[in-house]
Amino acid sequence: MADKCITRRDMLRASGLVFAGMAASSALGGCAQAASSGAAQGSGSTPQGAGSQAAGSQGAASAGSDEGFFIVGIEKGDEVWKRIEHKSYKDDCTVPLSDLRYLRALHVDLEGNVHEGEMVCNKAIAETVLDILRKLYEAKYPIERMRLVDDYDADDETSMRDNNSSSFNFRFISHTTRVSKHGYGLAVDINTLYNPYVKEVDGVTHIEPETGAPYVDRTASFPYKIDHDDLCYKLFVERGFEWGGDWTDRKDYQHFELPTEKVNELYPQ
Repeated sequence: MADKCITRRDMLRASGLVFAGMAASSALGGCAQAASSGAAQGSGSTPQGAGSQAAGSQGAASAGSDEGFFIVGIEKGDEVWKRIEHKSYKDDCTVPLSDLRYLRALHVDLEGNVHEGEMVCNKAIAETVLDILRKLYEAKYPIERMRLVDDYDADDETSMRDNNSSSFNFRFISHTTRVSKHGYGLAVDINTLYNPYVKEVDGVTHIEPETGAPYVDRTASFPYKIDHDDLCYKLFVERGFEWGGDWTDRKDYQHFELPTEKVNELYPQ
């Protein structure tokens, strides 16, 4: 059964939301969001036992006029913060909360059912990602699931096995003190089960998620597959993102990220 499809106006009216305007600036040609004052709190369905999908913050900001698609800032104490605290926003997180944005977007699954999706990402890509998600929705491009990784206790493997699409999850690159691009919220993973991460180490193939093994063969035909002919690939790449499927030392078919030079401009090492 499809999630109940309600409009952005309905959500705002039902929750008493007041959004102030937002000015945009960005390392990707005007996609960063600067929050202005206001208060926001939305609601929606989540997996059993998960927190409310409400989006809200004092000093929140919204962007995008299309119903069903909007962005808000996040502040400590609001509903989104309560969901991400100690999970994707870990105690050792070095990324300022003010650099993150909560996105709400409609998407369709393979059967054409409409769902309300959500994602947290960096403000530097928020407008761009929202625009891409809007175009994918308009094209009826299938995305099976788009929930906060916090609904999976911020466990990437569990989220990927559920074919969940997400962005922000703070972490350092293994054995370094450098923040990963997902840690900054500057990378987005789409339809993760069917587009796994694959790396050969000493003759052993490592696959994430492990249940993505049937989809390592990219010559095979299966749903939700991302390749060079795919609309999702084209939209992200034309907006300046790099695709993990193009890497030579490993493959990350689900993964789109801001180039390293752009990340270094935002967060000098």
